[in-house]
Amino acid sequence: MRGGARRRNEPYPLGQFPDNLLYAIAKQIVHRLAVGLGDITGDDFGTIFAHAIGGIHRGKPLGIADVEFNGSAWSIKTVKSALPFTQPVARLISGRNSPDYSLGISDPRANPENTGRAVLSVWNARVNEAMDRYDDLRIVIMVRNMETREFLIFEEEAQRFAPTAYSWSFNKRGNLEGHNRTTREHEFTWQPHGSQFTILRRVPASTRRFKINPNVPMVQPDTILAAIRFKPEWITIYGQN
Repeated sequence: MRGGARRRNEPYPLGQFPDNLLYAIAKQIVHRLAVGLGDITGDDFGTIFAHAIGGIHRGKPLGIADVEFNGSAWSIKTVKSALPFTQPVARLISGRNSPDYSLGISDPRANPENTGRAVLSVWNARVNEAMDRYDDLRIVIMVRNMETREFLIFEEEAQRFAPTAYSWSFNKRGNLEGHNRTTREHEFTWQPHGSQFTILRRVPASTRRFKINPNVPMVQPDTILAAIRFKPEWITIYGQN
C-alpha cells in the first residue's frame, strides 16, 4: 500500500537530489571530520540533512518522521558499508516493533504469520501517525564508509505494507523473516530478542554518490579554543563534598 501523501511545496522531486543539496551535506561531513568526529549516527545525519534543506530536526520523531520542512517530512536512516558505491541492498533498522507488548502476542514463535503481520501493523501505525501531520513523507537513506570517505544517498516514498502480501518464517538464527509472496524476495527481518525490525531495500539506479578527500585536515583543539577566544572563567569547578 503506497502512502498516497499529498505533495506540497517539496524542496526537490522525490529521489532527485540536486547537486547543491549533496554539496551542503558533504560540507557538513567535512566539518565533522575536521573536528575529529569519526562517524555519523542516524541522529547526526538527521541534523545534517535538516540543515541542508533548511528544515527542522525533531527532538522526538513523530511516527517515523525525523525531519520536517514546509509540510514535508523524512525518516532518516544511515547504513555502514565496506563498498557504498556498489551496495546492492540497504538494511534499514526501523525501530523496535514489539507485538507482544502492543498487540498481546504472548509467544511470537507460536504463529509466525500472525507475528509478522503484527510487526508490520506496528510499522503501519507509525507511518499513519506521520501521514496525519505531513503532506509528503519520505525515507532518506545514506550508506557510508567513513574510512574511504565514500557515500551513497537515495530516498523513497514512505509506505504502509499490506500484511497479507508477505509470508513469514523463522530462519536458522531464530529471527523472523518476511518474504514477498509474489517475488519471493526477502524484505523484512524481525528479531524476537530486542524486537528490532529491519527493512531491506534495493539501492535504486537513481541513487546519488559522492566522495570526500580522505586527507581532510583535523583542526587541533587549541586552534578551536583560540578561534572562539576561550576564557578560563567559562569553567567553574566545584569542590568535593
